[in-house]
Amino acid sequence: MKKLTTSDLPTIQYTIWAADLRGHRFHVKLHIENPLPNGQVLQMPAWIPGSYLIRDFSKQIETIEAFAVENPHEALVLERIDNDQWRLPKVAGPVDILTTVYAFDSSVRAAYLDTERAFINPSSLCLAVKGQESLPCALILVPPKDASASQWTAQTSQRPVKVDSQGYGFYLAKNYDDLLDHPIAMGEFQMAHWKSNGVSHSMAIQGCVHEVDLERLATDLQAICTCTINLFEPQTKSAPFQNYLFLVNAVLAGYGGLEHRNSTALLCRRDQLPQMNTPLDETAYREFLGLCSHEYFHAWLIKRIQPKAFQPYQLDRRNHTQLLWLFEGFTSYYDDLQLLRSKCVDLKTYLKLVANNWNGVLRGPGRLKQSLADSSFDAWTKYYQADENTPNAVVSYYGKGALLALGLDLKIRASTNNNQSLDDLMRAIWQKHGVTHEGIAEDGLDAIIFEVLGGGFTKTWNEFKSRYVFGIEDIPIQKWLPSSITVKPKSQTKLEKIKSQFGLRHSDHNGWLKITHVLDGGAAQLAGLAAGDLLASINGERVTATRWDTVLSSLGSGTVIQICFYRDDLEHECMTVLENGQIPTQYTLTPTE
Repeated sequence: MKKLTTSDLPTIQYTIWAADLRGHRFHVKLHIENPLPNGQVLQMPAWIPGSYLIRDFSKQIETIEAFAVENPHEALVLERIDNDQWRLPKVAGPVDILTTVYAFDSSVRAAYLDTERAFINPSSLCLAVKGQESLPCALILVPPKDASASQWTAQTSQRPVKVDSQGYGFYLAKNYDDLLDHPIAMGEFQMAHWKSNGVSHSMAIQGCVHEVDLERLATDLQAICTCTINLFEPQTKSAPFQNYLFLVNAVLAGYGGLEHRNSTALLCRRDQLPQMNTPLDETAYREFLGLCSHEYFHAWLIKRIQPKAFQPYQLDRRNHTQLLWLFEGFTSYYDDLQLLRSKCVDLKTYLKLVANNWNGVLRGPGRLKQSLADSSFDAWTKYYQADENTPNAVVSYYGKGALLALGLDLKIRASTNNNQSLDDLMRAIWQKHGVTHEGIAEDGLDAIIFEVLGGGFTKTWNEFKSRYVFGIEDIPIQKWLPSSITVKPKSQTKLEKIKSQFGLRHSDHNGWLKITHVLDGGAAQLAGLAAGDLLASINGERVTATRWDTVLSSLGSGTVIQICFYRDDLEHECMTVLENGQIPTQYTLTPTE
């Protein structure tokens, strides 16, 4: 690889070393060719787009120093002006800022480094040069010197300019926002490749000891990606990117993903991946495909179609919108629907997925208190900061948002005699807000619905919004399903009914049954039990997490229950009664025979 010269590089340059694999530390050099003359301000993001929680990434900066390039032996005095901001003194020429950043967060939201792998979200390592965020940025990845990393390669969707065969070298970002939107994984990978409508796609997998069935992955993901491209662009069948990368970290226990414009970072269990000569858990694999489908859909809906409130992202503060039910909820509806359309699941399996989500929403008391609009707005403080009362106070804009999308799809199909569907609405949103990059106002969906469906649907939509977006009514899916789908109340076993009446959730704590949540209206709340309590016995019979089902099976509705429990290491006793009224209706969905 040709050695880079100053003339090759933009005026903002980030050089990243995986410097200390055993101490989990990256070194980052930020070069600013033209710092603002009155004192350049530097700022570390407080959150990462797609994950709505203030994370204060600056807390992982261990050291920070600044030097004038013309005098590299004398450190400049940095003024600390906030927990995540520094100001340089007035400097006439270029400067270098050197930081050491600790990285041992194994999620998809931050940065990680050890002797097995490295993962970088630039929002965890790269300071913003305030006032110059719109300028192009160079990203220079330096290969680790540690012998354990000699076979590593670097995988990223960022635009390469001069890189070697292992992926190290010079990448170019359009601006600071673009720099942050391309995560980087380093290590040894199993790679799958395919094309969907001529667009190159890759999946880079870490963490699997066994050989992954890359052919099956490529076949299934090719179908899913093709369906999604065709959904938004049925005529041109073109994607808004030239290539797309799935970065997968397979672990013992973990699940999640974070969307980016041309890539996604995924966390999954090893048993969710198809592996050669290993029995496959089809349900677990379907969950993984659903995760891939969800994050891929986001390349259109949230990364290019965005709420106006996110344009631009303000990474030093919370960015509020009431539209996450659209951006996450509708994506959650389509992630499983695309599995059906791509033939990765059959109709019977798909309907089970829909019913599982529907029933999960109905089991949450929080749906009777919080609207989808409020759930979206409060994501920063409620959904992303869940506690023992979350089930009683919060409705998921993912789960209920997906039901809203299903309900709207059914209403559109019914009112147009199946000539139009939610697909038409999504395509209109894409053309108006995705292709143009014009953000959606908080009430922006109203005009698009009028444009696509006409004034005759306006009353339906206004009622829909009032009841199910800004109101707290349950969405009556059972009333809107076509005759081709049979909906029935789900018969519940005696044990399921008792658990519902009892109204608590628990975990195993060193052999004790530890209460994690107490649901509104249940027998546990009536008894005065609380999160953190350790149950000792019910009606004199010892209770543990493993014996919970056995003990509950001996109870019946109307039974008076004596409970012994410990709170703060003090023994307590209480009594309660199982009442019939605490069982929410659950449903099954099947194809009509």
